[in-house]
Amino acid sequence: MLQINEIHAAEYEEHPQVVVSAPGRFHLIGENTWFFRDKALSMAIDVPVYVAVTKRNDSAVKMYFYQIDDRKKSNLTNLKFKKEDRWANSIKSVLYGYLSGGFELKGIDITVYSETLPSAGFGITTAIKVAVAKAIWHIFNFNINDAMMIQVIERGNRLFLKQDNHNADNFTAVYAKKNHLICTDYYKNSHELVPVNFNGYKVLLVDAKVPRYEMWNRETLYEPENALILGDLREDKKSALGGWQYINDVTDINEALSVVSEDTRRKLLCVIREHGDVLNAFASCEKDDFMHFARAVNHSHESLRDFFDLSCPEIEWLIKRVNEIDPSIEDVRDPVSCARITGKGFGRCMYAFLRNEDVEKFKEKLIDYEHIFGFKPECYEVHASDGVKIVYSE
Repeated sequence: MLQINEIHAAEYEEHPQVVVSAPGRFHLIGENTWFFRDKALSMAIDVPVYVAVTKRNDSAVKMYFYQIDDRKKSNLTNLKFKKEDRWANSIKSVLYGYLSGGFELKGIDITVYSETLPSAGFGITTAIKVAVAKAIWHIFNFNINDAMMIQVIERGNRLFLKQDNHNADNFTAVYAKKNHLICTDYYKNSHELVPVNFNGYKVLLVDAKVPRYEMWNRETLYEPENALILGDLREDKKSALGGWQYINDVTDINEALSVVSEDTRRKLLCVIREHGDVLNAFASCEKDDFMHFARAVNHSHESLRDFFDLSCPEIEWLIKRVNEIDPSIEDVRDPVSCARITGKGFGRCMYAFLRNEDVEKFKEKLIDYEHIFGFKPECYEVHASDGVKIVYSE
């Protein structure tokens, strides 16, 4: 935190009025089902973004990203999306979100400090938006709350960036708690926290460094007709997280999905399976039951691979290495580890829950991976982190 104070002062010849941190994140299960108003299970991680802000006396906006030594300028009276501005567009979207909501702003100087760049994934772009939104709220002393701040970010996403808004991204960066996972319910526009305290386990994120590309255009699945089909397959269940689940009757499911193409049928089946995996993983965390949690994670990966066509040979090789670490385990129903591709905003990456004693064994396999595929992977050990917070204020 002290470092960004000094960097900001050197850049603008004035110490920041506020410094805010926001966490990175990854989605464990459900990140591809937002259109159907389902659920997503996510983890905020200790890969922070820091934002320092100082008010100006004019309408100018000056932005500096320390790690890439990049500077951008804009003006509150003429905020425009520019493709070449990349990371700075995220900041401008937040400013637009405030202005379009009737808030009065003055110009600001902003410094962004993040040892992980937005291109790596990890939810860094969302973290920048949330940190900027919190900092502006603070220095202008707006009478708002977290929910209203999220609405500001949503307006910026939809109206300025022309992007779909994903509640799981925003909720994770804002509401997360240390040693907890967060479940976003798109149907209720709400979230719930669940402790994750699997003693003896570590969480690894691996960027396989495989070129990012889409196997298929997901927008072809996001059609109102498909949402109506899945809506008819829901049933109320008070004991289930969120109060509902998809029906379990295979005959009824197959009949409902018989009106769509085989490719769409498989992908809608994946949506149904993902929802069940979120429920199972959440319940397993509540009971501190790693075995059933791992089953849900592994089952989710199989669904994305076999029904959603989202995996690739390199990811499959890495996940197989996770599952092979303990050769004495013969029954896949009792896993001692789990792994899954993690998709939206993360490209060709995976996460794994591994026993402490197995971490080095897995990292040794990464050397083989590089020799076989020619890509040098990056491996990060991460922990569940708190959401956005002010770390310094005048």
